[in-house]
Amino acid sequence: MHCDIFDLSRYFRRINYTCPAAADSTTLHAIMRHQLFSVPFENLDVQAGKVVSLVPEEISDKILHQGRGGYCYEVNGLFAMALEALGIPYRFVAARPMFYPVRRPKTHMALVAEVDGRQWLCDLGFGRYGIRAPIALDQLNSDIKQDFDTFKLTCDAHGEYLLQAKVEGEWCNQYGFDLSPQEWIDFAPANYLNSTHPDAIFVQKRLIVQHCPEGRMILLGDMLKTVTANGVEKQQLAEEEIDAVLQSRFGLVSRT
Repeated sequence: MHCDIFDLSRYFRRINYTCPAAADSTTLHAIMRHQLFSVPFENLDVQAGKVVSLVPEEISDKILHQGRGGYCYEVNGLFAMALEALGIPYRFVAARPMFYPVRRPKTHMALVAEVDGRQWLCDLGFGRYGIRAPIALDQLNSDIKQDFDTFKLTCDAHGEYLLQAKVEGEWCNQYGFDLSPQEWIDFAPANYLNSTHPDAIFVQKRLIVQHCPEGRMILLGDMLKTVTANGVEKQQLAEEEIDAVLQSRFGLVSRT
């Protein structure tokens, strides 16, 4: 992938990153955390009736210049541009969301970066129970604590990885993937489905997630949830309150 207008220094300003950067695992961990805590997961374009663009230059412009966020193809796509600019090898992988009651297609985009002799799962766009730092693919069958969340990664004999999150004391499947490398164009059908299909959650409801060191804020429809180690606080919003909450809690000025 090549993005002609990606500006690494502007990316660092957008994610509030001021430390030295190199093609190493320290930088990989740091920029994933900084982006996760600075750029919201959001589907406002879909809610406005738009099909989300997968053009790298348009994603870069939207997030870096317009101060927006995006859903998985956009926030993980932006992260891929940063890895490329830093000289960190990576591949896109197609992941199958597995928390639904029925089997779903591989509609989720994640990344596997290769640095310091290890492969790392990176993902900045999986909503509430998304990982909060890279996970080494050789760190299998063990509890992986990230802040107040706990994850587990397993791999079967066929090379199929499964990411799980501990939810209320129980392991819950999040998504499965293998290491078959994907290209931008491979996600075009899934992106169109997520942008337009009436059964897609992104079409049905407003969904904004902003992670922070203490937890995460989630706006689903008109319900605002604040999730911390102490529990979940819920607040029902009136429609006329939405714009102010988008700006004050998520840094999003416009819904279109």
